[in-house]
Amino acid sequence: MDKTLKIYIALLVLLIAAIVVIDSNRPKPIDWTPTFSLKDKIPYGMYVFDQEIESLLKGQKIRKFNTTPYEYFDSKFDYDTLVNDYRIKGTFLSISKISNLDAASITEICSFVNHGNNAFISSEMIPNALLDSLNLKMDSEYKYSDSIYNWVANKKLGNQKYKITEGVNNNYFSKIDTLNTTVLGYQNGDSTRVNFIKVNYKSGVFYLHTQPVAFTNFHLLKGNHHEYAEKVLSYIPEGKVFWCTKDQTGEVISDSPMRYILSQPALKWAWYIFLMGMLVFIFFNAKRKQRVVPIIKPLANTTVDFTKTIGNLYYQEGDHNNIIDKKIIYFLEKIRNEYLIDTHKLDDDFIKKLHHKSGKKSEDIQNVVSLIKAYRKNNYISIEDDLLQINNAIEKIMN
Repeated sequence: MDKTLKIYIALLVLLIAAIVVIDSNRPKPIDWTPTFSLKDKIPYGMYVFDQEIESLLKGQKIRKFNTTPYEYFDSKFDYDTLVNDYRIKGTFLSISKISNLDAASITEICSFVNHGNNAFISSEMIPNALLDSLNLKMDSEYKYSDSIYNWVANKKLGNQKYKITEGVNNNYFSKIDTLNTTVLGYQNGDSTRVNFIKVNYKSGVFYLHTQPVAFTNFHLLKGNHHEYAEKVLSYIPEGKVFWCTKDQTGEVISDSPMRYILSQPALKWAWYIFLMGMLVFIFFNAKRKQRVVPIIKPLANTTVDFTKTIGNLYYQEGDHNNIIDKKIIYFLEKIRNEYLIDTHKLDDDFIKKLHHKSGKKSEDIQNVVSLIKAYRKNNYISIEDDLLQINNAIEKIMN
């Protein structure tokens, strides 16, 4: 590692250390995420509501459940033909930013209310399936006002209007069934709109409210806003309250294998610094430390081409003896170099050794030896067929 690279890395480490120190001493910013989680103490969590629900619903027994309403209430239903009713009585309670009740749960809640019970749902968006069942419609004013007031319609609870602007929405009930519906509350932004109603449904009652932010930490602790929450909840009949807290307990577990490291600030920063250091190391070491070595192509082996050219020349001239001399010399030279066999005596010992080392047939070796001996004895070939015979015999051994 050269000196320049060391300086760059040292500067980077110092810079990261300075950022970490400055960031650790900086006040933690407020998280305004509307989680509506019972564990969150941030403005739009429901930690305070969870802790104070006994005082907000005085004299009522609260039972939480962390399953879907369908799973909870269906398990409480007695299907005996003589009973055919729920073994529990009371009010279903749900407070969330956007209601995520599934179709089966909505049907079960309607059945629960139908058997003489109640349901209180506070949500910015109420499922359309439930609105259709109650002959209701919701709408929204897109003109946002910084002076939104909320209040209840019952004058016995006072005419106080509460300026609740932080986190509120402009959703309201644009259509209600006047025969079965009673208006319990309003909101006033650009115009007065209904945001809290009571709907008679067969043998029971639905209480629907569109400003769930009133039950979050921020508004329960700000000024007199808790009074508005108390007034809204006062409509819940006395008795048992079954509070659905599904997806609001803050117990969502990440599937990431890094979840523990990323959940601890010290380990998280150590991991990030390690990754940044690796990127810097890879970036600076990606440069070549020497010049590119040129690729030199090896010289082409032209021996075979040269031999073919010379052979064709001899063949065209008709010099058969010269051709076969060169062929025999090349053949014996290859045997000496490749099989390390002495070629001075082409006897039975030579044939035996070449047979074992080359794997060629003894008959073929015997044939080529006989032809070479016959040629050397006469030292003359007059016709092309004799040349081809010796050439073929040698090629049979060489291939």
